[in-house]
Amino acid sequence: MASHADDDLAPSKTEGFKVGEQKTIEEYQQLDQNDESLRRWKESLGIGSGNAIADPSDPRKVVVLSLALEVEGRDDIVVDLRTPGALDTLKSKPFTIKEGAMFRMKVQFKVQHQVLSGLKYLQVLKRKGIRVAKDEEMIGSYPPSTSDQPFYEKKFNSEEAPSGMMARGHYDAVSKFIDDDDVTHLKFEWAFDIAKNW
Repeated sequence: MASHADDDLAPSKTEGFKVGEQKTIEEYQQLDQNDESLRRWKESLGIGSGNAIADPSDPRKVVVLSLALEVEGRDDIVVDLRTPGALDTLKSKPFTIKEGAMFRMKVQFKVQHQVLSGLKYLQVLKRKGIRVAKDEEMIGSYPPSTSDQPFYEKKFNSEEAPSGMMARGHYDAVSKFIDDDDVTHLKFEWAFDIAKNW
């Protein structure tokens, strides 16, 4: 039975949408070789461009490399997820966001082994154990990373931090990256504080 936290992190579904059949990179490369428009479409996906850089010993399809918080006029707060213990630090050492500040999240990731369809970022935000927000951001579909495109970067929509005495305080979040096939690529807990000053 799924827990309430799992229900909170369930992505929205579009009625009638059916995920397409999975294909290997080789199958995509062979599709209608004589079709010029299909060839251009495959090039726009990066299929056939550069050399594959996937680690054959790493079965993950998506490797999230870093998460960052961008705030205009301030240095980015970057968490390099290649650093051991980085995910644990996200929860145990919350960062501070000034009330009313405009900010946005940014993620860098690489794709390995096959085309990634419909990657989404889901987040549930709680304050004192009560859910105060649920966000879902479409990241997109991507071919495997290559020497020409070693990683991808997605900047999320800008947000304004809440302000006022009632909004100040500690917030806990659970986030995950999930694709159209309902594969969870990364799930983590983190925390931050809304404060009057940085």
